[in-house]
Amino acid sequence: MAARSQYEELARQLSAVGAVKRGLARILPAECPGGSASVLTLLSRYGEMRITRLTELLAVDMSVTSRHVAHAVENGWVDRLADPSDRRSRILRLTPAGEDLLDDLSRRTTEMFAQNLIDWSDEDVGRLNTLLSRLRDSFACRGPGGCAPGRHSGDCRAGHSDDSYTRTPV
Repeated sequence: MAARSQYEELARQLSAVGAVKRGLARILPAECPGGSASVLTLLSRYGEMRITRLTELLAVDMSVTSRHVAHAVENGWVDRLADPSDRRSRILRLTPAGEDLLDDLSRRTTEMFAQNLIDWSDEDVGRLNTLLSRLRDSFACRGPGGCAPGRHSGDCRAGHSDDSYTRTPV
């Protein structure tokens, strides 16, 4: 187990991640706020879905999800289609315009990281990705039915073929 001072430093470093998040927000086009970008990302990653599933993945209130979806629909990035199994429900689907915007956002994000981490080696970036994934796993598996602290086995992912168990959209 790491020393307490290491955990204190980790808390400080993670608080500073806000600067990275603000950098990501700055590269978004004015007409596409972060919530809309998250909606597009999730629809691209997981495919068509009901708004209730999107709300779960975003881990926000239904009213917040509804606002994000309404904005994306108004801009032509998302379609609301009748659910063939329940005509009262709607299925959300990414449109070609939404896919184009998402491609642009991905390019912008990649360029931002490439510019800001230009002095990082591929090994350093890979190590950061690995450690952030491990950190996310350590928090995600602590819920009911999850792993005991210090005994992460991956079993907490049972039934999750994707990253949805983390409830982290992007």
